[in-house]
Parts: sequence; structure tokens; C-alpha cells
Amino acid sequence: MLRGDSMDSELRQGDCREILPSLELGSVRLAYLDPPFFTQKVQRLRPRDRSEEYSFSDLWSGHEEYARFLHECLSLIRRVLAEDGSLVFHCDRRCSHIARAVLDAVFGPHNFRSEVIWQYRRWSNGQRALLPAHQTLYLYTKGKDYIFNPVYVEYSPATNVDQILQRRVRDAFGKAVYERDGAGTVVASGVKKGVPLGDVWDIPYLNPKAKERVGYPTQKPIVLLERIIQLASEPGDLVLDPCCGSGTTLVAARLLGRRSIGIDSSERAIALARRRLAQPVRTASKLLEAGRESYRRGDGPALLELGALDLIPVQRNQGIDAILRQQYLGRPVALRVQRPDESPERAAQLLASAGASKQCLLMLLVVTNPEGAALSVREWPANIVAIESTAAQVTQLLNGQRYGARS
Repeated sequence: MLRGDSMDSELRQGDCREILPSLELGSVRLAYLDPPFFTQKVQRLRPRDRSEEYSFSDLWSGHEEYARFLHECLSLIRRVLAEDGSLVFHCDRRCSHIARAVLDAVFGPHNFRSEVIWQYRRWSNGQRALLPAHQTLYLYTKGKDYIFNPVYVEYSPATNVDQILQRRVRDAFGKAVYERDGAGTVVASGVKKGVPLGDVWDIPYLNPKAKERVGYPTQKPIVLLERIIQLASEPGDLVLDPCCGSGTTLVAARLLGRRSIGIDSSERAIALARRRLAQPVRTASKLLEAGRESYRRGDGPALLELGALDLIPVQRNQGIDAILRQQYLGRPVALRVQRPDESPERAAQLLASAGASKQCLLMLLVVTNPEGAALSVREWPANIVAIESTAAQVTQLLNGQRYGARS
């Protein structure tokens, strides 16, 4: 038996089907099971320092063997769940059909509560199929009484203000209407909590540079596990992860004041989980804190200057506003529009620096305010072509700076 730095986190090495029978009956409030996904591969990955390799086998003789494995695990998990306990099962498109049938058999279809779609954005897809951009979480409970802590999110920007400020009730026909008092005045709703959390979660996948990434294959973000734990348990409760891998569930549980037990057959995984518990690291998610729109940093007026060019707007770069879809000599073509508060030279400097990191052989600078000397006499980096915007040309014409003043 291996333990974390404190007794609130316990790690055990071995097959979960052999260890689960030793756990106390009804002691677990929440179980999170993230088993192999029936990929028929050996999953391997190394951390950034390449110090060692973490791996686990996801090879099976067929659907029947995989289903038997799930049935054994889930039956043992149900045994140790409290009567008001819950299970969250994590899977993807390759095994969801098998998992759902086994989950119904073990927990009963009447104890199915939610199917959560965890959506994210990842790299491009090399297969002749749609890009896989989600995984699935099945929430089952042991019985009809269970722990559930509602989470509320912001209203949609399109929400009618009346829906926020006025109370709604059901009329005699079951239709939702605004409640009115005896004088016919609409009744105010008071303070609203927001919109209950839905079953589609937009949580970013761990990027390669995330501080919490440890190089374990299929590692999940801590913020995902925190949401699961907050929904289905209370502080001090025991959280179980029978296939804990690098220990993300245990780290999330500790950060939220829950106790936890993690089981894994890999000695390296257990050692890694123990190190993470000793020094928990959580990557803040700007997407969750400020919303996906906060990532849009492209300058609207600047992009308008680029007109009908076939381009890809760049949202998170200080020197580049867009990339042309058409390449130059096999390399990307970067574009930047001069801002009102910068000189043409400063704009060119920012573009040159950003474009160099993208290996651009050609960069286009749209100058909106030439500030005196004509573009033709300025000294630009050799691979930057400066073009006066239409607006700049019109302004100069109207101000008599070009072609002479007109009487």
C-alpha cells in the first residue's frame, strides 16, 4: 500500500478488480472511472524532459473481453458506493456503446442521470472522418437519493431581460407564463442564480505547455475533475478512482477538500501520482474564467482593412493579424495592419519579429498612416512589402497631400 503525503489520499498498486473487494462497503461517495477506451493500442507518452516513458495496454481480444472487464469493475465499484453515492464513467466513441449497455446492466437504466459531452478543440485530423472533438461522461447513481450540487452559469447574451427580471409560473394548461399579482402587475423574480449547468461542457484539453501536464498518456485536466467532484460530493467525502493513472482525480479531490483512493496497476503511475499529490499543480483555464470570446484578440478594424482577401484571422499574436490561405514559396504569408497608435516602422518591426518565428518569406504590412515620407523611400526589412490602405490614400487625397491641393 502506498500513500500520499497525508492520510486523505491513498494510493494502491495492483489490479482494481483484486483491490476493490478490500474496500469498506458503502464507504465511497463518488467513483470516477476512466478505463482504457478500447483503442486496441499500447498507449505511450513521455514527459517534456524525456526522463521516462509512461504506458498502459489497451489491447483486447474483442468486445466480449472488454465488456467482461467493465462488468467486473463496475460491479465491485457499486458495492463500495454509499447508498447516496454516484459513478461517473468516462469514455469516447470507441467504447461508449459497450459501456452504456454494461452500466445499465450493473446500475439499472432507472439510475442513469446524465450524459455529459465534454467538448474541446484540438489539432487537425488526418483521418477521412470528422475530427473527434468530444468525449462522454455517463453519470449513474446507486439509488434515487443522491448528492447533487447544482452549478449555475451566466445567461446567454441573447436572453430577454424580462426572463431574468420577472418570475415565471405554469398556467392551467401547463404553459410557462409571467406571474402577476392581484392588480395584474408582473411579479419580480428577485435575485437569479443564473442558468443551471447543461450537459455540454466546453473545457479545454490540456495543451502541451500546460504546467500540470506530466507526460502521462490520456491525462485529463484538473478543472474537468474538479467540476465532477463538486457536482457529486461534499467536502470530506471519499472519492475513488480505480484506474487513476497519473492521479489527476486525487489531486482535484485534495484541492477541493475531499479524501481519495487511487488504484493503478503501474508502479510508475503510482509513483507519479504520489509526486503530484506532494506538489499539486493546477493550470488556470482562461476559457472557463473569461469565456471563449476572451481569446479573440484580432483587431476588428484592422481585419476590415484586409477586405475580401482569402485569409485566416489570427487571434492571439501581437504582430500578425492574419495569414493568407495562399502560400509564397511553400511558406505562410503573414499580414499586419498598422494601428492608430503606432508608427509604420513600429508596425513593421512587430510584423517582422512575429513572421520570422513562423518562417515567413513574405509579409504584407498595410499602412494606414504613412506619417510623412512616402512608403517607397522608407527602409523596410527585405521580406516585408508595405502597402498603403485605401483609407490612407483617400485621406491624403482629401487633405491635399497627394496630386496637389485642389481649389
